[in-house]
Amino acid sequence: MSIFWRIMIMGLALGPLLSGAAMAAEVHVYKSPECSCCTSWARHMRDAGFSVIEQTTGDLERLKRAHQVPDRLFSCHTAIVDGYVIEGHVPAEDVRRLLRERPAIVGLSAPGMPRHAPGMQSAGLPLRGFDVIAFGRDAHGRVFRHYPEAD
Repeated sequence: MSIFWRIMIMGLALGPLLSGAAMAAEVHVYKSPECSCCTSWARHMRDAGFSVIEQTTGDLERLKRAHQVPDRLFSCHTAIVDGYVIEGHVPAEDVRRLLRERPAIVGLSAPGMPRHAPGMQSAGLPLRGFDVIAFGRDAHGRVFRHYPEAD
């Protein structure tokens, strides 16, 4: 059997496995009932190909503390994606990078409510003027990605 046919057969056999691995992770978003920007961020994640489940809660602070989000990194909603915490308006591209690289951290945060982050800005405008912070159990953080102000 030629190498071409061996590769073709291997591709057919592995195809279903690879397509399942390529599927986007499920995002569980916890938000307050009256927050519209959280709903906009969930839409941003859906538009980026993620499966999103939204759940309203009246006690976000307790959820944040249970998932080790440092106070200084709090935002308006908290999401869980494949074991990582995503706090606030973190761009989908950064969540994809997190899931691809799998660093030994608790999660990512776009602290506060950055004006030009996904869910806070009009769709299609450039992301700018905020940092995405990677944080661990020790509550220290480092810049995972910097979005500079416009020139």
